[in-house]
Amino acid sequence: MYERCNLVFVEPTSFDDATKVPEWIDAMKSEISIIEKNGAWFLTNLPSGKHAIGVKWVHRTKCNPDGTIFKHKARLVVKGYAQIGGVDYGDTFAPVARLDTIKLLIAMAGQLGWNVFHLGVKSAILNGELEEDIYVCQPKGFMVP
Repeated sequence: MYERCNLVFVEPTSFDDATKVPEWIDAMKSEISIIEKNGAWFLTNLPSGKHAIGVKWVHRTKCNPDGTIFKHKARLVVKGYAQIGGVDYGDTFAPVARLDTIKLLIAMAGQLGWNVFHLGVKSAILNGELEEDIYVCQPKGFMVP
């Protein structure tokens, strides 16, 4: 009976809540290390006339099919609603696959005997080149002097 129930995990809603649980601290450290490894940002002084966009942590508990915890995932996201069109960005574009296309490819794979593999992306950060300079605040708890 318990396997059929949808369990709810309490996820932290703030950085301060997350720092009380070691698993969330490890998840945030992992996210910061991936950002640094990918060279997604570098520390600089804020030029005059520019404003820095805030960031926040988003926490999600990933579960196995049986409801047990698979991992704690923390993502550092930019508060995009604070951006100003023409100042912080010129155009927006996010490549996504349509569900119809995915269904078609899976159906073709079944009919043609293709192998289908599941791919999990650990970090899909900044897949494209930015033309604008974007300035963000350092995340709380991970500030570098």
